Amino acid sequence: MHPPRLAEFVKTYDVRGLVPDQLSPAVARALGSAFAQVVVLPDGGSTLVVGHDMRPSSPELSRQFAEGAAEHGVDVTVIGLCSTDGLYYASGALDAPGAMFTASHNPARYNGIKLCRSGARAISLDTGLAEVRDLAQWILERGGLHERPGATQTGRILERDVLGEYADFLRGLVDLAAIRPLTVVVDAGNGMAGLTVPAVLDGLPLKVLPLYFELDGTFPNHEANPLEPDNLRDLQAAVREHGADLGLAFDGDADRCFVIDERGEPVSPSAVTALVATREIAREVAAGTAAEDITVVHNLISSRAVPEIIAEQGARPLRTRVGHSLIKAQMAEHDAVFGGEHSAHYFFRDFWFADNGMLAAMHVLAALGTTQRPLSELVADYSRYVASGEINSTVTDAAAATERVRRWAQEQGDVVEDTLDGLTLTHDAAPMWWLNLRASNTEPLLRLNVEAADGATMERVRDGALALVRQDEKE
Repeated sequence: MHPPRLAEFVKTYDVRGLVPDQLSPAVARALGSAFAQVVVLPDGGSTLVVGHDMRPSSPELSRQFAEGAAEHGVDVTVIGLCSTDGLYYASGALDAPGAMFTASHNPARYNGIKLCRSGARAISLDTGLAEVRDLAQWILERGGLHERPGATQTGRILERDVLGEYADFLRGLVDLAAIRPLTVVVDAGNGMAGLTVPAVLDGLPLKVLPLYFELDGTFPNHEANPLEPDNLRDLQAAVREHGADLGLAFDGDADRCFVIDERGEPVSPSAVTALVATREIAREVAAGTAAEDITVVHNLISSRAVPEIIAEQGARPLRTRVGHSLIKAQMAEHDAVFGGEHSAHYFFRDFWFADNGMLAAMHVLAALGTTQRPLSELVADYSRYVASGEINSTVTDAAAATERVRRWAQEQGDVVEDTLDGLTLTHDAAPMWWLNLRASNTEPLLRLNVEAADGATMERVRDGALALVRQDEKE
């Protein structure tokens, strides 16, 4: 049998493929071998940390990866079941490159690997993942025969439980001991939050009502993808039924967190970004840092309210392209205290510039627990505009569709263009609106985001742009 083409499922930032047709034990072993040779040893290291989620294929795939790396004399610390941010914690605390076996929110038939250098530093095709992919392909095509440069003996594979250390670390960053009692419903979606939430939140002034905490990579209740509104319905109903103060929904590997207010309504990730940014800026200022020396990163399709609120605190907002590796790199370059994405990824300087959904949730709990206001009122301070959310359209010619929208927008008058990531068109005159069109790198999709000063303007711009994007598809 011919080995699979790794280029088909080694993506820009991670590995994500069907099991076992694409990501098989043999492929995992070859990737472990390649990762040791391309990343671990050239970086001057001799250790690697490996973790995995609850998918049925994850234990075997992660074991094969570890054995592939150990063949080159690399000592592998296996931390077993963990969230992705738990793997990042281990990479940072142990100062070792890491591999997390997970397909995040994807359906059960998928699995994948999120890789990082020591200190949880991101890796992408441009920064080493392409070389890992190509060497692994070479290994597979030669039946697993490969050189072992510099390896005098097989590395050790050791087991270590870091869950308690991870929980203690987070609780040291956000103190929840003195908040008012809160009732919170948590939907783990049968994902890794079922393991991490009790470890982090038990013993605090919280009544946690669990939904789907049983670890089950077949996702018997709903897919662990809170971006899809249907996957939030059970949580919303439970918040209303129990009169809870808020709800939290995590994706499969628990690195993203979505928030539901006491009415059962979703809270925009942009509002969460602004809330956490305000808290982090205030903490830095209290520690003696001048506000103008504090940077907070946000991607370009976050709400306009995010940079406005950051600037109002006297700090510097830094706008970036979409993509977690890009945000991590920008945060490290500018020593940013915090960063947020529209997709509910939240990044912290105190967490090695990596993303951590649990830590963002703790900030929300801390903010709510120190006020008597309900969450809907609290986040209203950070929700100034009306957004469409991301709308995907299948198109045959993304460039032509984008050009149609650009010409239409210019006819509206006073529109500013920029091309930091796709095409952003901004109308600052009243009523304010902006839109962004970005083509997918891997699918024939065009992604539209619109935000405006009011609902009627947002709907007008959204519908006008969508009609032009989908014009050819209707003909």
